[in-house]
Amino acid sequence: MTPAAETAPRLRSWWGWGYQDAQPDEAECLALGALLPGTLARPLPVPRIADLAVGRPAVTPPPSLARLVSGDPGDRAAHAMGKAYRDVARALRGRPGRIPDLVARPTGDREVADLLDWAGAHGVAVVPFGGGSSVVGGVEYRGDAHRAVLSLDLTSMDRVLEVDPAGRSARIQAGALGPVLEDQLRPHGLTLRHFPQSFEFSTLGGWLATRAGGHYATGRTRIDDFAQSLRVVTPAGTSSSWRLPSSGAGPSPDRLFLGSEGTLGVITEAWMRVQERPRHKASAALSFTDFGRALDAVRAVAQTDLGPANCRLLDPGEALFSGASKDGSSILVLGFESATGPVGDRLAAAVGLARDHGGRVGADTADGGAGGGAVGAWRSAFLRMPYLRDGLARMGAVVETFETAATWDRIPALVEAVRAEVGAAARAATGREATVNCRLTHVYPDGAAPYFTVAVAGRPGDEVAVWDDVKAVATDVLHRHRATVTHHHAVGRDHRPGYDRQRPEPFALALRAVKDALDPHGILNPGVLLD
Repeated sequence: MTPAAETAPRLRSWWGWGYQDAQPDEAECLALGALLPGTLARPLPVPRIADLAVGRPAVTPPPSLARLVSGDPGDRAAHAMGKAYRDVARALRGRPGRIPDLVARPTGDREVADLLDWAGAHGVAVVPFGGGSSVVGGVEYRGDAHRAVLSLDLTSMDRVLEVDPAGRSARIQAGALGPVLEDQLRPHGLTLRHFPQSFEFSTLGGWLATRAGGHYATGRTRIDDFAQSLRVVTPAGTSSSWRLPSSGAGPSPDRLFLGSEGTLGVITEAWMRVQERPRHKASAALSFTDFGRALDAVRAVAQTDLGPANCRLLDPGEALFSGASKDGSSILVLGFESATGPVGDRLAAAVGLARDHGGRVGADTADGGAGGGAVGAWRSAFLRMPYLRDGLARMGAVVETFETAATWDRIPALVEAVRAEVGAAARAATGREATVNCRLTHVYPDGAAPYFTVAVAGRPGDEVAVWDDVKAVATDVLHRHRATVTHHHAVGRDHRPGYDRQRPEPFALALRAVKDALDPHGILNPGVLLD
């Protein structure tokens, strides 16, 4: 292998999750399809940009911005969608939706402002784009209300600009992808310690704009908890909040933009609370024959001050698929970490609580972390899961994932309702039996965040319609059980129906007024959060 080949960057998939070289090959696709009766005999071919009808851009940027803007068909196609199942299925069938006319890569706030000014004056919709990992339709344009669409890619703004070791804070540009951000913090002995499943392929700005959930299952579960101050460029001007440990000075300006999903402004940088890198780790897995008792065990752990970094409960189907269990048991994965001292005592206390509720300890308890057994199997499957979804999609399967959160008193009935009603909806739409699995990803003293996976053989060529049917039923079940339409995936365009039903109308009225004030031309991510 030549030195050039050794250092060549891995190529991202324009249509599916992650890297091109990590996508399942034909043999793996066939093996996945065998798990779901009724899938295709052969996998659908990997889609090619050359087969898409990519028209000429409807607008031309002024000379002052031309160096920032690309009209390359491949670049535009790679910014047309996120990475939801719905996006993958459309790409496989050659129907990616409206492809942006241009892709812009600003390098600083002034260029972001200039691009917004130009877009507002010419009726060009602007869709902010970080890593493009949205699974809720958050980075695509739908409709035809604007003459052109500009994808605003922020990944050229990816530096850690300043580090305050005394205050354990860092000023970071919003376009920094997870690994890029961590590589720059590592020499300081610091970490943001925010590791969503999309870590490799998502940015700080994307996490902030979607209120992403990350590594911790308890305590600091959301990126909100790490945000100290934000800088946001809007069509009406730039908002830069003070860097403070805390403040009671009226409604928080940062809270206005956290979760705004690019509809009110473009987050360009943030001061973030960072931590010393953990040096002590310990983990264990416990199995349960009764899922209800496993829920009680998780609640008992969550209502202590032990603060596990990981507290994931896998139901029997999820445990089987991940390889964490093969005997029909539910599996509880517990993990603790610390930068200051051993965590074995905290792990032992949590294991004791789980045992009190019928949990049986596996063989992978180890100070320093467990690399094998149920813990290792779950970790490997967790990272590989999005690629496997793409393999199933190539076999014509419909694979929907959705997450929510509800109070503990509602969790058991919610899980049962989703299993029954969403499974029935998938069966009605396809004539095939569906698999509906559940895991808890984040837990709190007052409730938990269940994450559901639905898989069923689809109707060839009509997979998106099946997905839409299943999604509609899932949204209705969540609403009836007063469970949020999303815990950490954001609203985007796909969750709008549920979000419109969940939010109070006075708040919706205020949000519309803010939108009109900050984005008077209505160009920022149209259709997300509100019309």
